[in-house]
Amino acid sequence: MLIKMILKKDNYTYISFYNALLHEGYKDLAAFLHAGLPVVPSSNGKDSCGGITSYVRTVLCEGGVPQRPVVFVTRKKLVSAIQQKLFKLNSEPGWVTVYGMAGCGKSVLAAEAVRDHDLLEGCFPGGVHWVSVGKQDKSGLLMKLQNLCTRLDQDESFSQRLPLNIEEAKDRLRILMLRKHPRSLLILDDIWDPWVLKAFDNQCQILLTTRDKSVTDSVMGPKYVVPVESDLGKEKGLEILSLFVNMKKADLPEQAHNIIKQCQGSPLVVSLIGALLRDFPSRWEYYLRQLQNKQFKRIRKSSSYAYEALDEAMSISVEMLREDIKDYYTDLSIFQKDVKVPTKVLCVLWDMETEEVEDILQEFVNKSLLFCDRNGNSFRYYLHDLQVDFLTEKNRDQLQDLHKKVITQFQRYYQPHTLSLDQEDCMYWYSFLTYHMASANMHKELCALMFALDWIKAKTEFAGPAHLIHEFVEYRHILDEKDCAVCENFQEFLSLNGHLLGRQPFPNIVQLGLCEPETSEVYQQAKLKAKQEVDNGMLYLEWINKKNIKNLSRLVVRPHTDAVYHACFSENGQRIASCGADKTLQVFKAETGEKLLEIRAHEDEVLCCAFSTDDRFIATCSVDKKVKIWDSMTGKLVHTYDEHSEQVNCCQFTNNSHHLLLATGSSDCFLKLWDLNQTECRNTMFGHTNSVNHCRFSPDDKLLASCSADGTLKFWDVKSANERKSINVKQFFLSSEEPQEEMEVMVKCCSWSSDGSRIMVAAKNKIFLFDIHTSGLLAEIHTGHHSTIQYCDFSPQNHLAVVALSQYCVELWNMDSCLKVADCRGHLSWVHCAMFSPDGTSFLTSSDDQTIRLWETKKVCENSAIVLKQEIDVAFQENEVMVLAVDNIRRLQLINGKTSQIDYLAEAQVSCCCLSPHLQYIAFGGNDGALEILELLNNRIFQSRDGHKNTVRHIQFTADGKTLISSADDSAIQVWNWQSEEYVSLQAHQETVKDFRLLPNSRLLSWSFDGTVKIWNITTGRMEKDFVCHQDTVLSCDVSPDATKFSSTSADKTAKIWSFELLSPLHELKGHKGCVRCSVFSVDSTLLATGDDNGEIRIWNASNGELLHLCDPISVEEGAATHGGWVTDLCFSPDSKMLVSAGGYLKETLLSSLGTNDAGSVQASVNDSIGVVMHSNLAPHMDITAQVTEHALPGNIGSYDLSAALLES
Repeated sequence: MLIKMILKKDNYTYISFYNALLHEGYKDLAAFLHAGLPVVPSSNGKDSCGGITSYVRTVLCEGGVPQRPVVFVTRKKLVSAIQQKLFKLNSEPGWVTVYGMAGCGKSVLAAEAVRDHDLLEGCFPGGVHWVSVGKQDKSGLLMKLQNLCTRLDQDESFSQRLPLNIEEAKDRLRILMLRKHPRSLLILDDIWDPWVLKAFDNQCQILLTTRDKSVTDSVMGPKYVVPVESDLGKEKGLEILSLFVNMKKADLPEQAHNIIKQCQGSPLVVSLIGALLRDFPSRWEYYLRQLQNKQFKRIRKSSSYAYEALDEAMSISVEMLREDIKDYYTDLSIFQKDVKVPTKVLCVLWDMETEEVEDILQEFVNKSLLFCDRNGNSFRYYLHDLQVDFLTEKNRDQLQDLHKKVITQFQRYYQPHTLSLDQEDCMYWYSFLTYHMASANMHKELCALMFALDWIKAKTEFAGPAHLIHEFVEYRHILDEKDCAVCENFQEFLSLNGHLLGRQPFPNIVQLGLCEPETSEVYQQAKLKAKQEVDNGMLYLEWINKKNIKNLSRLVVRPHTDAVYHACFSENGQRIASCGADKTLQVFKAETGEKLLEIRAHEDEVLCCAFSTDDRFIATCSVDKKVKIWDSMTGKLVHTYDEHSEQVNCCQFTNNSHHLLLATGSSDCFLKLWDLNQTECRNTMFGHTNSVNHCRFSPDDKLLASCSADGTLKFWDVKSANERKSINVKQFFLSSEEPQEEMEVMVKCCSWSSDGSRIMVAAKNKIFLFDIHTSGLLAEIHTGHHSTIQYCDFSPQNHLAVVALSQYCVELWNMDSCLKVADCRGHLSWVHCAMFSPDGTSFLTSSDDQTIRLWETKKVCENSAIVLKQEIDVAFQENEVMVLAVDNIRRLQLINGKTSQIDYLAEAQVSCCCLSPHLQYIAFGGNDGALEILELLNNRIFQSRDGHKNTVRHIQFTADGKTLISSADDSAIQVWNWQSEEYVSLQAHQETVKDFRLLPNSRLLSWSFDGTVKIWNITTGRMEKDFVCHQDTVLSCDVSPDATKFSSTSADKTAKIWSFELLSPLHELKGHKGCVRCSVFSVDSTLLATGDDNGEIRIWNASNGELLHLCDPISVEEGAATHGGWVTDLCFSPDSKMLVSAGGYLKETLLSSLGTNDAGSVQASVNDSIGVVMHSNLAPHMDITAQVTEHALPGNIGSYDLSAALLES
């Protein structure tokens, strides 16, 4: 009864009642009325078709909503339908999709729908923001997002720099919409691809126009659709013509009806002809005849535009322009689709004042030949796709000269690398300058631009590396003409450093360039710039014997923000899928690293992913116990399976696409088979008694192999799901000392040979090769590492196998000869996965360091040099630098750091080594606990008769070189006077000694995994002090230069300062959120710096324990952390004004003050693929030397000006 009464009233009564229900909390009742909610006139009495209020005008102008066309015909039914859907977004985020064919007026309708006072005031008081999207690649979408973020944050209150990747831009947009523009409407015009919408899927209120109704299938939230008819209808078409010629519809001539027929009812075409008739109202017959009789060449033979008359109408419209502006319209032929060109670009092109340019362009706009987007006080102009196609075809013979004109004019106004962000046209030139040069056939200029370090720095700092890498691939054929080697230098530089160039703070590109080979053009330019900048006080490090370094990676990408657990190739080898601890699935191009898909796949860490054989699907599995199937092209979720009761560790598709099955293995001890045509598990396989870690189908899909933490490898019949056989891998690790039931052996992974006759299995640090038919052991390979094998994969084409290790390295093995073929160094943390491409020509590796590396198999096999292991010692003596190191074939090398001369000293199973103070002797410890000293002058060897029981970890000579101190895994410290054959054993630690430090007066400080620090007299062997420092491992200690205090850091996330006289700490330093990895006192003993595993560095007052300064990792919103992972060591400058830190996931890095070089230069020795030395000119007070070990090239060293930092605090 009440509803009937309300309906008899006016629309305002209905809406008031609806709003009252919402206000009082009766949302369910309100929902029943929502479908009939009327659209009422705006508050000033003008409806959305007849006019707009000043409030609406302001909101739409600020939001960049296009103005009404010069001639506008209302389509009330469609506008009302859109508004009805928009009202439904009032209470919750969602999507309203306006879809229809090209040229049907979707954009005009969307703009008209928001010209309503009540709609804006009631539903979107935060405003309206219009974005013209169009068809985009990843780089183009990033630019759109960057521009939108700039518009929404004009006062730069959130960030003063542009986001550098789509994920960062998405997060920035989410925050801006939530905090600065709540309850605002985002309008996305002309969406082509579903993946584009994911960048805007932030629980916003969104109106979008598109030709594809299904684009919103990939996003979440309520969705409403408004279809737009592609045919205006005869009456609407006549109405448009009547408005153009200012006549009544009834008075239009007969030709008007035929023109509408020829135009096929397209609003765009009718508008073009109408604009012509407005200027020449007597030419009805002429234009009709032109449309009927002229046989223009189709714009594109395979055009998707269904307008037979469009190109004819376009041609006629252009011909009727004034003669003095026709050439200006021709100039627009060079602009790309969906690109809004700032007025300033055209001012440069035409060498005119802004007002002159805008007057010319307004004539094009008036004749519907151009569109204008106004954002505040600036204008941006764009052509419809159809118009671009038409102009390109019409002026094909002139295009090269037109592009050349753009470049010539640009060069008159600008230098490429001097463009600044405050210039209106800055983004355009950075995005399209190379396009214009290539199109102008200006190959020399293009090469000069792209082979310039200044341009690379400017462009990557402005918009990140993705677009630049894409350009090197796109224009490779041109760049090779100039100099193939130089092109390769720059492309390799970008491919291997792009993951660094995309981070904030932006790295010093000159320093990166100095790390390139000396023959590289990148290095030559960097060296020139470094020389210039050193004069101004800059510090640069330069490798001296770089010629021995070989970087074997082809591409390095950093798609994730946390550890990458798994990555795999698509069947055609063109795409790579990866997953990891950040809970996402990423898909990118194997050639360039360009990101194709980014999916928030699971609620917890994603452990594995796999492409189906036909490349249609990608499977993922996770700690959240779920298995999901995704469309590999669109990212749409296809299936979710949740029948496992524990985390799912692996997933693998069958090799045959005719009957696609998916196998999954879980910590619940079960394997499951899934048929993608069914919603439930097809088979569950029982038999393992512990977690299933990995599974793989045989090449013929008849068998499924599974690996488990129960120590077995099992084979299952795929058809029946029954167990066929089992191999007890655990038995190969048994020894007489350890009972089988106490032995834990986790079988990590397996891989079939291409013919299916053999299977490779990895467990601990061994690889086993079994015969499938007999189950017999064919080969056993011991990798010789203390770390475990994380993954292994057989090459599909030959006898090679790739092995990923937790000790940061990757190895290639010949499985026929059981010989190692190559070591692949480059990762900075655990390597979780290694997998060959389908054709075996390349392989990928993924790591905890957040990167995925691609390697060319042939290049790695042919160029794999002898590499140094992390056991290394360096001595600086006068101007000499000597490096003692162990290589991967067990040879002990003594390397002259400046000349690269190598002396091969001995072969042994060396676990650590050191040089005596005067370089007369070397000492080394072995995996068997033995200790040896080699006299360099005559190669005489001294062996300790009382070695350690376990692997020797640390050794050091005393200052006089007569005594050797060593520690090992057996928790003892041995003092060996090797000349007198006297031994002192220091035994009191309960667990392994982490390290030790020699003190004056024959004292020694040691720290251990048992949480204690002890002071010893190495002459008597007596323990003088026993400090119970931490409840967890003591990771490092440092002694103050005044010898009164020492520091301890621990895995318990604290650091402490101690007096040698007291057994209780002077100060406990709390606040770190990760393991405190290192500490160092300043030279004057007044400061203590500590670094942790989260990349955070803290500086403390050593006297009172007060925190003075926090060198905090930069947040995700602001950029990447100062150190991507652990801070591994710290060093103060002699004047305590500078702190140098080492990090970036360098888990074995040591940075310590060793001495002063007479020339006042910084020197460092680095071990990556060989021993290397770097040096640089430096201010006289900066007499620091640095030793860096294991993978130093990809790591980073940060410096902090402490005088400024302490003043700030």
